[in-house]
Amino acid sequence: MKGKIICIIEYLGGLALLLARSIIWSFVPPFRIRRVIKQVERIGADALLIIFLVAGFTGIVLALQTAYMLRRISSEIYIASLVSISMARELGPVFTGLVVAGRTGAAITAEIGTMKVSEQIDALKTLAVNPIKYLVVPRFLGSLIVVPLLTIYADFIGILGGGLVAIYKLGISRSLYFKMAFQPMVYKDFFTGLVKAFVFAGIISLVGCYEGFRTQGGAEGVGRATTASVVISFILIIWADCLFTAIFYFLFP
Repeated sequence: MKGKIICIIEYLGGLALLLARSIIWSFVPPFRIRRVIKQVERIGADALLIIFLVAGFTGIVLALQTAYMLRRISSEIYIASLVSISMARELGPVFTGLVVAGRTGAAITAEIGTMKVSEQIDALKTLAVNPIKYLVVPRFLGSLIVVPLLTIYADFIGILGGGLVAIYKLGISRSLYFKMAFQPMVYKDFFTGLVKAFVFAGIISLVGCYEGFRTQGGAEGVGRATTASVVISFILIIWADCLFTAIFYFLFP
């Protein structure tokens, strides 16, 4: 048990060190803007469809489940508020983080892990190219830019999904639904989701890169690292979500 705790502490320390190096090298020229833009495209544009499906069906299911209970007390109108606040504060950032971790985090690990086992990273070092600057920073910055934007996108798609149920199943007017969806929301609801999205973005990119740099054992090692990257990212995302939810609840009631 004590050995596992030490391993966890060492792993988190390695992530913290990679985070510090990534932040430092982000401000050191040359600034490779094109590489950041490429990562933005890979992480963001290519994930729009799956985010659309996940967030849309989440909004539909959430509206259906809440309608089952709220219809008993003739409070169907509050479905809009429940869906919008749930998506903004919790479901939007979490599901977006999990989707990006499973899709992009695995790709980052596989790419860097392949470079590691094929000694391409050693070649970069011999050419005086810093691997953190060249490989990690573009993915780190790209994630920080894209994941919050995808979260906002997921929020609106989820609200629209809930609207399909409320408008066409429960008979709530379109104008009343959107009024009840956005009127009860406050700045804190939106801010909470964005803070979580930034944290999840950092977790996804750093874990993906860190596992890639640790890859050993050829193609089999790349597979193990990719699996570990996804699993660890999922665990850290859920843990961070719990932590920040508690922080916002107790410090900003």
